[in-house]
Amino acid sequence: MDLFKDSLGEAKAAGHRPLAIRMRPRTLDEVAGQDSILGPGKLLRRAIEADRLTSLVLYGPPGCGKTTLAEVIAHQTGRRFVRTSGVLANVAILRGILQEAARVHQAEGRDTLLFIDEIHRFSKSQQDTLLPYLEEGWAILIGATTHNPFYFVNSPLLSRSQVFQLDPLSEAAMGTLLDRALTHPEGFADRKVALDPAARVHLARVCEGDARRALNALEIAVLTTPPGEDGMVRVNLEAAAESIQTKPVRYDHDEDEHYDTISAFIKSVRGSDPDAAIYWLAKMIEAGEDPRFLARRLVILAAEDIGNADPRGLSVAVAAFHGVELVGMPEARILLAQATTYLACAPKSNASYLAVDAALDDIRTGRVQPVPRHLRDSSHKAAARAFGHQGYQYAHDAPGHTVDQVYLEIPRTYYEPTDQGYEQTIRQRLAWFRERRAEQAREREGERNEG
Repeated sequence: MDLFKDSLGEAKAAGHRPLAIRMRPRTLDEVAGQDSILGPGKLLRRAIEADRLTSLVLYGPPGCGKTTLAEVIAHQTGRRFVRTSGVLANVAILRGILQEAARVHQAEGRDTLLFIDEIHRFSKSQQDTLLPYLEEGWAILIGATTHNPFYFVNSPLLSRSQVFQLDPLSEAAMGTLLDRALTHPEGFADRKVALDPAARVHLARVCEGDARRALNALEIAVLTTPPGEDGMVRVNLEAAAESIQTKPVRYDHDEDEHYDTISAFIKSVRGSDPDAAIYWLAKMIEAGEDPRFLARRLVILAAEDIGNADPRGLSVAVAAFHGVELVGMPEARILLAQATTYLACAPKSNASYLAVDAALDDIRTGRVQPVPRHLRDSSHKAAARAFGHQGYQYAHDAPGHTVDQVYLEIPRTYYEPTDQGYEQTIRQRLAWFRERRAEQAREREGERNEG
């Protein structure tokens, strides 16, 4: 029984079914991706293989394999499979399906697996209709939803179900599906088809984890590309882009275009051009660059190129990084854009960056200075007296909270704040600290002379 089938559907089934339908896996081993729930030893895989299933709610984006997984479970466990939808079914239809499930169970001893797509569209009363039949065990429910089930599925139903979240398919998993379609008997094994590597990457990337979309695009590309003289259908990047109606962005993830574009992005922010920076950011986003990579680069840039000229820049960049991890794409683009424009418009200073590199250079090439005795650990007083770790002057006890004492045996100036942004204030403060310590030194010298 399948409520999606009508006379037209039966005719299509007898003739040509879409590639995405024909290529649906029959076994767990054929399922691409979803290793977090279907990998060896994982709970759901163990339950399926042992046929110890309770009702399930599968939560994930379109095309990630929710329907496919339900069909694989039915096939693997030998259960009768009935499919309906939260869009099409009502209480009367549900009762009819469940009563038939009860009859089959009692007459044949065979359980029914009831798959309900878009279960979040059911009202409370429709969801409640399922409960007594699930309690009796005559049917096992697999509900599929693109909405968070903890908000859209009733608590009584959730308490009787296990919830599993499916992820969008990775590019690697998408590539595996595309390759399989070219050689599988249900795919294009009876045709000579060559998929250009650039076209394969494009389809795997722009489909954003939606296997149905990728396979449908591949089918359109194959069926609309005329074969060559040798009978080979060659699907190039242009054909792939046309089939999915998404323009390819020239951008490789591990070669020149990747490095050139991120370089242009960083240099545009450093050069205080927010418009250019946003353009290069948009190019990388459209090409499918990992937003976490972009966020990490912004954090580095905030410290390297803005520094203390605007200390808030680092806070903005770090907040954007955490936000990107929290919300993901496509909303993460907004966080990246805010951080990019803020940093591009901020005053610039690389003084902190130059300071630490200069100090590192001294340490690597010269003699490492010992810690002055009065700065060494004095928490263990007996040891401090024995080794002479005494004489430290507590800065907060001195006027202006600064005191003239040796912090580095061989003085060296590493940090030279600029006159940009907040560093101008830091520069003035450092000058005051240095003058105050010099004044204290003169006072001590005067006291020694008088004595």
